Amino acid sequence: MLCDAMASLAIGLVYDLLGRYPRRAGDPEDVDVEYEPEATVRVLEGALRGLGHRPMRIGNPHELLARVGRCGSRGLPEIDAALNIAEGYGGRNREAWAPVLLEMAGVPTLGSDALTLSVTLDKAWACKIAAAAGVPVPAQVVLASGDEAEKTDLPWTFPLFVKPRWEGTAKGIGPGSRVEDRAALAREVERIVRDYAQPALVEAFLEGPEYTVTVVGNDPPRVLPVLQRALEATTGIGLHALERHRAPVGGWRHALPGRLDADLESELAGLARLAYEALECRDFARADFRLDGEGRPHFLEMNPLPTFAPDGSFGILAELEGVPLEDLLTRILADALRRLGLS
Repeated sequence: MLCDAMASLAIGLVYDLLGRYPRRAGDPEDVDVEYEPEATVRVLEGALRGLGHRPMRIGNPHELLARVGRCGSRGLPEIDAALNIAEGYGGRNREAWAPVLLEMAGVPTLGSDALTLSVTLDKAWACKIAAAAGVPVPAQVVLASGDEAEKTDLPWTFPLFVKPRWEGTAKGIGPGSRVEDRAALAREVERIVRDYAQPALVEAFLEGPEYTVTVVGNDPPRVLPVLQRALEATTGIGLHALERHRAPVGGWRHALPGRLDADLESELAGLARLAYEALECRDFARADFRLDGEGRPHFLEMNPLPTFAPDGSFGILAELEGVPLEDLLTRILADALRRLGLS
């Protein structure tokens, strides 16, 4: 029931809530870390109401699937558009579940499409595309077993960094993710393969500070203020990744080793915009970068499903701007609706 340009739209919300993941035997502790708190859904509802629209909770991709099945060839007549923040679970296409179902139902959807979500979730593929567009990326290799890790010729010196190939929100990253020798590399790769059922992505460890860059809008996209991420002082691993793990005696040590001057912010903004466009992101996404020992930025990943939680990056950006989070999201969602021809 597509409405005219001045009418109030019914906008479906598709999301996964913390505590709702169907845990299975052998799942790692952080299996649902990418899911959202109830506060995220509420703030998105407030932003949509601020535009004069009517948010409608659809639920997770399985609940969306049930609705699509009931409606058949009629699509989803109760909504005019959808906003998807659902992560799904399992393989590297999980973030594409909801967008594919919405596309099948003929529902215009805010945010990036299914293909972009799948490609960006796979960090190895995302880095290849970004590198082809001229964005520097870390030296990396994909390893599928501990045995492979022991035998593969690696042209880089230790330390190295090991993480799952297709996860987000620092899922699978812990105190042992930085490895100092071949034996530790094999153990860590084996852990990723065993616990997360996917290959490990092994990268040269970058010693410099880490930054996250939020990009919004289209034609052209706009870059919001760059934020520096705190590191753990001893390991150099992002503090956000370690805080969910048991701390050593004395606790995790907070460090902000970098200076964010105008030249660096401009460089990071340009690289983030370049990666955003190369990966064909739409409406909103967040790019992560880390500097090497000589101060050169390298692209780590693109997240087109960034959290909108009040304590996340968008909450910090709203605070820097001096506006409520709902107001910032209202502007971003208004731009997305304009792209769809619905505003």
